[in-house]
Amino acid sequence: MSSQTAVIDGYVAGTWTIDTVHSDVSFYVRHLGVSKVRGHFATFEGTIVTAEDPLESTVNAVIKTASVSTNNETRDGHVRSADFLDVENFPEMTFTSTGVRPQTSELFEVDGELTLHGVTKPVTLTLELNGFGKGFDGNAVAGFSAATEISRGDFGVTGGAAGAAVSDKIKIALEIEAGITQA
Repeated sequence: MSSQTAVIDGYVAGTWTIDTVHSDVSFYVRHLGVSKVRGHFATFEGTIVTAEDPLESTVNAVIKTASVSTNNETRDGHVRSADFLDVENFPEMTFTSTGVRPQTSELFEVDGELTLHGVTKPVTLTLELNGFGKGFDGNAVAGFSAATEISRGDFGVTGGAAGAAVSDKIKIALEIEAGITQA
């Protein structure tokens, strides 16, 4: 499966910029073990390079931690504090891919390094290739969905006194639309 361009319908090799207006970086975490609190990051950017051989593709992304929103200002302030994201000392989290592995013609695993709270750890995203098409301006667009689960403790995010009320596991979901910048 080293060359999948023949089996990926409409595949376009090129350099893409994430369209933040049509993309979403979300997460959810269990609260008190009984409910899920959802949130997202409003400010992020990234570049995706779809290589001629899809398995040589790369992604780099930066998320501004202060842009976190859970639709509750009091909770958002706490998540931004030193108990959790500590946005004053760690204003960004980054993801840099290190490899792509096929699952099917539309599902891949993207290995990479996630840096959060000053700690870098390997993370694997399960990525669904949603497709390639044309935008309203006639330029190529691409869509991707990806998900992973991380342990906040692995990144030194303790939660302070409130940490016991919030699960260690955080599920991350990405809905990405990107526009081609270079074919």
